Amino acid sequence: MKAITNTTIVKTDHMVPDGIIVVENDTIVAMGQSKAVNIPADAEIFDAKGLYAGPGLIDIHTHAGGDYWFHEHPKPAAELHLQHGTTSLLPALYFNLDATEYIDSIRKLRSFSKEDPAGRIIKGLYMEGPYLNPKFGADQENNKWKGPLEPAVYSKLIDEAGSFAKVWCVAPEREHIIEFIEDVKKKIPGIVFSVAHSEASPQQIEACIPFGLHLATHHTNATGNLDKYPECRGVCVDETVNYHDDIYAELICDSMGIHVDPFMLRLVLKIKGKTKIILISDACSFYGPTPPGYDGVTDINFDFDGQIAGSKLTLDVACKNMMKHTGSSLSDVFRFASHNPAQLLGMEDYGELAVGKHADIVLVDEHMHVGSVMLDGNMIKHNT
Repeated sequence: MKAITNTTIVKTDHMVPDGIIVVENDTIVAMGQSKAVNIPADAEIFDAKGLYAGPGLIDIHTHAGGDYWFHEHPKPAAELHLQHGTTSLLPALYFNLDATEYIDSIRKLRSFSKEDPAGRIIKGLYMEGPYLNPKFGADQENNKWKGPLEPAVYSKLIDEAGSFAKVWCVAPEREHIIEFIEDVKKKIPGIVFSVAHSEASPQQIEACIPFGLHLATHHTNATGNLDKYPECRGVCVDETVNYHDDIYAELICDSMGIHVDPFMLRLVLKIKGKTKIILISDACSFYGPTPPGYDGVTDINFDFDGQIAGSKLTLDVACKNMMKHTGSSLSDVFRFASHNPAQLLGMEDYGELAVGKHADIVLVDEHMHVGSVMLDGNMIKHNT
């Protein structure tokens, strides 16, 4: 038994001051204000020293940790995210991998998730490709999938990924994409589809919703605009995502508001509401030179064509930036970075601190600086 004391417990819509959380094995068994919770005599006590306790962060879209790509060096990448409070994540595989590299990466990450202690945070895969619009996204010159969709090729990829794939990104305007979606759905019934790297019309996106398209990859980034008339703004991916209540919007929230302008962050939050925002890191390890006009930028990457290429973020920092840019509370950002992704993925035991829930817990200060991290009921970082 373990007990976290002297903490403020962060719920999705309120806080519980003077809190205690009691954990047995990997499950929360008691929780509440100190006067209402009995701590077992044999419990190991962790004094939070006034820090806030929230659910472990869930990063559904990250390619790397620090200098390490997940598909190449998963251990140091996972360990870095874990130290920053991310206790569940989906490594993202990109369209710059060919079919053999995709399959090799899937096998490596599946094995790592089962065999290495740090691999426990990997809950599946985020398939950012292969069939996106080649006009959009970083590292475009290395897109291996610009040609027609070929069932003989992609069926092997679907078979290898299986239920380990949790999110599959598609550009709905690609020819024969519905056939691809149907084939993925047959093999992986619970898959979530995401509109990504796309200039699809509302109608093309809406055709995919019945198959489980409930997510927008890095909303407002790498999306096109359909200009029907020179004088008028068209309606495209971003507008469709904002319109549909059942589509979650991923947001990359960097310190200077470059991926998503702070005003746009506030607008999307106003439109989508607190239940349909998901913060992601989209961390990458591209090291192209910083192009003109981006002086002082420290937390985003660039490819060698000068295109923005993901971030250098961890999810705790993205939460801090979201608070700064939008005025969101601690309860809000824990919702955006834990509860909402858990809801999207059907991880019912995660994303919220409550009796019976999984004991992934992070202790933070009011600015989301991480002090301690509990994974599966074990304190793996304790710096309070």
